[in-house]
Amino acid sequence: MSEPGDPRKSLRDVAFLFLKLGTIAFGGPAAHIAMMEDEVVRRRRWLTREQFLDMLGATNLIPGPNSTEMAIHVGYRRAGLPGLAIAGTCFIFPAAILVTGFAWAYVRFGSLPAAAGLLSGIKPVVIALIAQAIWRLGRQAVKTRTLGAVAIVSVAATLLGVHELLVLFGAAALALGIRALAGQGPDRRLGWLPLPGVRSLRMLMAGAATSAAVGSAALWPLFLLFLKIGSVLFGSGYVLLAFLRADFVARLHWLTESQLLDAIAVGQVTPGPVFTTATFIGYVLLGPGGALVATIGIFLPSFVLVAASAPLIPKLRRSALAAAALDGLNVASLALMAVVTGQLGAAAVRDWLGAAVALASVILLFRFRVNTTWLVLGGAAVGVLATLLGR
Repeated sequence: MSEPGDPRKSLRDVAFLFLKLGTIAFGGPAAHIAMMEDEVVRRRRWLTREQFLDMLGATNLIPGPNSTEMAIHVGYRRAGLPGLAIAGTCFIFPAAILVTGFAWAYVRFGSLPAAAGLLSGIKPVVIALIAQAIWRLGRQAVKTRTLGAVAIVSVAATLLGVHELLVLFGAAALALGIRALAGQGPDRRLGWLPLPGVRSLRMLMAGAATSAAVGSAALWPLFLLFLKIGSVLFGSGYVLLAFLRADFVARLHWLTESQLLDAIAVGQVTPGPVFTTATFIGYVLLGPGGALVATIGIFLPSFVLVAASAPLIPKLRRSALAAAALDGLNVASLALMAVVTGQLGAAAVRDWLGAAVALASVILLFRFRVNTTWLVLGGAAVGVLATLLGR
């Protein structure tokens, strides 16, 4: 693993990497994490696979967008608190700018620019990227037969519809229980460490958001609403949809159902974090100022929570029982990624062209180790060309 040298060079490296990823990382959190693993573990060797897995497990324990929090974790590990701020900001910035452009077109013309062709070529590539990441990380995470069994149970529970938080915490508890029964005994070097300020932050945001009342949207209530959502939301973009509908459509009537679905669509078709859906909503409601405060509101808790939790990860790994729980959490995280990949794959590979792009991507990744940037751009080109030729 390479160690950071000149702090300024480290910050430049962090900024460049996450600006690039924020520009090309299509496909949702699982795909983003796969691209990060390729860049920071295999290519740059900033982290070992175990360190990367530990960070992935930690992001599942706190609310907020997982891939953004992974970017923030990597920035912190590489360049300290300045790296934390730079990595997260650079990962979010390209998507926020693109989504703002979509929102401007939406407000001006009343519809979204078409992007179906672009996405039809990128999605199969994304499936291949996630599959490669799961394979590489799984070889590191599933270190024993016990952890293999925990992974199988986690996949089964997810397929049966068990809530993802129950799967994660259940896997951690199962691995911890097995470790304790195996005769390790209590480890008193590290107790359960609550994240500093997390509980009070969530309570504060939940209470503050109640100041938003039914009526016209305004900047301060808009900021508080997204701050609340960013502070309490676990799960995928589909969970985000439920939160947004409850607040913006059902309770406040600031958006229609159609506008909300358009906002979610924009978050899906642009690279970077899906949570930039907030940027779109902010712009539709209150223009550029609304886009800015909505973006800050929904992402700010992630910076705070990662800053609070990141220093604890090495301590958790040094504790025998806490390390066992973290191992269980890591294999459960990969199990969730595997199930999501299967679901996304069924939607992404619907015809012979999608299957061909996915197969070619798998071969290029596993056999020739082609850079993910070129694969994404190549998939996009195939999708656009197929659309122009009227496939």
